[in-house]
Amino acid sequence: MWKDIWFLVIRTLRATFRKRSTMILYFGLPIAGILASLLLYGSQGATELRVGVVNGDDGQTIAADTVQFVQGLDHVKVVNVTQQELQDQLAASDLDSGLIIESGYSESVRSGSPDHIAIQSVKGAQVTAYMKSMLYGYIDNVAAMGRISAGNDAKFQQLYDRYRSADFKVTSESVNDTSTTKEMSYQSIGFLLMFMMTSAVSLSELILKNRENRTYFRVLSSPINARTYVMANILMNLIVMLAQIVIVLFFMRVVFRIDPGMPVAQMFGILLLFSLVSVSISLAIVAFSKSTAMAGALSNLIVTPTCLLSGCFFPISIMPDAIRRVSDFLPQNWVLQSIEKLQSGEGFAGVWFNLSILFAFAVVFFLIATYKFGRNNDTRNFV
Repeated sequence: MWKDIWFLVIRTLRATFRKRSTMILYFGLPIAGILASLLLYGSQGATELRVGVVNGDDGQTIAADTVQFVQGLDHVKVVNVTQQELQDQLAASDLDSGLIIESGYSESVRSGSPDHIAIQSVKGAQVTAYMKSMLYGYIDNVAAMGRISAGNDAKFQQLYDRYRSADFKVTSESVNDTSTTKEMSYQSIGFLLMFMMTSAVSLSELILKNRENRTYFRVLSSPINARTYVMANILMNLIVMLAQIVIVLFFMRVVFRIDPGMPVAQMFGILLLFSLVSVSISLAIVAFSKSTAMAGALSNLIVTPTCLLSGCFFPISIMPDAIRRVSDFLPQNWVLQSIEKLQSGEGFAGVWFNLSILFAFAVVFFLIATYKFGRNNDTRNFV
């Protein structure tokens, strides 16, 4: 039987990949998915925050020190502007944010109740959050001195001078930010899952195509039976998806030098298990289809929407809770969850439940496909 299976596998692979366009379709598109991830996340990184400062509390030490503190923040460029220039440059996106210090600011901080200071931006909290958290912490420290001095200017000045000339030193150490590369690899795998599913359906459709052009019946007239024919299709499917996984991981790790944030062997094992799920789903689709057109319609109805809901195209964290609950019933989500857990530092033993769910998906769909093939009412059954 195995001799017949390998004969069918080799024959079908040669017939399928005779054209270069087919090679591009099955192996070029997954690589294009990596390139898309690079375009989506490659431009992300540490950017300089352009801040316009309007100091209306001129001549006051506390106001000047506040401006100096903002200038000392990492990735912040300070530009002194007038109120009108600030509004114009914010509107033109020449500045990301604006710090307005009004007259009376220094006195309010000295009294322990900071006021007359505002941060403006047309880009929202994603721009102002960093500067606001650092600046407000600094102002709170100075205001605490004002409350402690209780209106005693000499005592406040003593505390403030000591604070400014503090002899403690802070050392900083830079570490590599791997979040972007993890997002790239996560997104690349999301695209790969979709291409694996579409490839599996396309290869399983060969059963229907061969039946339509009568090749299937000519094969069955030989000593090869229907079970052998379907098993050969399954094995061919797995070989193609194994090649897709190897090529994608090779290009991701070696060519584009994207660090997945987890051992490549673990990622390979998870994707190999998902290939079984993809084949089982593709066989179920073919089992319920009477023609290649019907199989293609079912594939479009199942593959793309489920990939969308599972987070293959964008992070599932931005989706509503109702959509997240739906994704728990989709195998792609369990693959992406496993990768996310491993990227966060969990061991392979920590995703055994996810892998069990994926294996259960494969078993269930294989059983459904086998049952439907067995109940087929055509003159010649597949199995």
